[in-house]
Amino acid sequence: MALLDLFWGFLRVGCFAFGGAYGAIPLIRDIVLSYGWLTDESLAYMIAVSESTPGPIMLNLATYVGSSQAGVLGSAVATLSVVLPSFFVILLITAALKNLLKNQYVQAVLRGLKPCIIGVILATGSHMILQNAALLPQVSPDLRALALTILLAACFWLPRRLLHKKLSPISLILLSAAFGILAYGI
Repeated sequence: MALLDLFWGFLRVGCFAFGGAYGAIPLIRDIVLSYGWLTDESLAYMIAVSESTPGPIMLNLATYVGSSQAGVLGSAVATLSVVLPSFFVILLITAALKNLLKNQYVQAVLRGLKPCIIGVILATGSHMILQNAALLPQVSPDLRALALTILLAACFWLPRRLLHKKLSPISLILLSAAFGILAYGI
C-alpha cells in the first residue's frame, strides 16, 4: 500500500508541477503532508538539503521520501513516478516542437503560465520566511534563521546593486553553509 501511495502521490507531482522545482514545492508540500510522510519542519529541512545537493529538487525530495517510507524500492518508485510524466511529455514535445512553439496559442499559454509560476514561487518563499520568523501559528520563533535569511538576502542583492555583479548560486550555497555553521554549530 505504501508503494502505491508513493506512486500516485509523486505521479501527481510529476503531472502537475509546472515551473520547475520551486513551482512544485507547494504541490509536494500538500502531498507529503496529506499522507503524513513528513512534517512541515522536516520538509523545510529537506528542501534545503535538496537544494544544496546535486540534482533536481523534485527528484531529491521524491527519492528521500520514498526511501524513508518504503526503503530502496520506495525511493525507486517515488523517483520513477515523479519523472514519468515529464519523460512522456518531452517525447511528445520533441516530436512536435518545431511547429508547436510557433503556434500563437501555445505562445499565449506559455506567457500566461509565467506570472502564475512566479506567484507560486513567491508564495512558497514567503511561507518559508514567515515560518522561519514564526509569524505563522503554532511555530516557535527561530531568530537565528530569520537573521540568516536577512543576511543571505543582503548577500544576494548588495553585490548586484553595488558592483553590478551577482553571486553565483554555488557561492551563495557555500555562504549559507558557513553562516549556518556559525549560527547553529558554534
